[in-house]
Amino acid sequence: MDSTPQITYVLRSMIALFDSGIGGLTVAREVLRQLPGYDITYFGDAARLPYGNKSPDVIRRFSLEITDFLIARGAKIIIIACNTASSLAADAVRERAAKSGVLVFEVVTPAVEAAARKTRNGRVGVFGTRGTVGSGVYQRTMAAHTAGEKRAVKVHANACPLFVPLVEEGWVSKPETLSIAKKYAKPLLAKKIDTLILGCTHYPFLKSVIAKAAPRVTLIDPARETVAAVKRAIEADLALKKSLGRGNRAAFPFTDVSEHSTKLASKWLGRKIMLEKVVLDKA
Repeated sequence: MDSTPQITYVLRSMIALFDSGIGGLTVAREVLRQLPGYDITYFGDAARLPYGNKSPDVIRRFSLEITDFLIARGAKIIIIACNTASSLAADAVRERAAKSGVLVFEVVTPAVEAAARKTRNGRVGVFGTRGTVGSGVYQRTMAAHTAGEKRAVKVHANACPLFVPLVEEGWVSKPETLSIAKKYAKPLLAKKIDTLILGCTHYPFLKSVIAKAAPRVTLIDPARETVAAVKRAIEADLALKKSLGRGNRAAFPFTDVSEHSTKLASKWLGRKIMLEKVVLDKA
């Protein structure tokens, strides 16, 4: 593990990401892999997680508060590294960010596009939080993406409320986690899905477990697909590319910080990091 100390202040002219906790670090990890050298800020709203069981109005309010915080500190790109917020608040975040010329990416559309490409039988499953599954966003996005095509793609979704706390508690390798994953996968496998979207940014940490629970099913990681879309946008816009900080620095403002979350975040990113506690109403 790289022990290089990380910057503990909020950076400017950066690529910003936010999630309800540390799960969105799967997206941050992809940014570090696909876009090395760029400055990033990762905001974790750990004091108010999980988002998956909260109302749409609350999710939109939280997301806009974080958006204002990140824009005030110089974000040039914002990635909503949370499926629940992507499902329920993306339009509101885009509208707010557009006033400052900030680009916004969400994690639903890139995953849907990848699933549509990779499914062989037109049956796609989604694991998600209650909020994401209840929103029907994957079904709507898939219908819009495949409109006019000869082959329809059917989306079947199942809520997995226990996955986020299992990841946050570091229970990825526990046998109980595999049992739970098998239970969640059973109704989707009964629909004969051949492709499964990991519809929460926490879930890629469970990829090996889910692969065992759903053998011979292609897993779609929204983090990888989303960052690939961000990379294409940067490469296509020279002015944007020049405006982004290239100091290879990272900042991690969180609304709540614990020793446990700091250790997990460092482990998952493969480098020693420090989470900085911030208060949104002082943004």
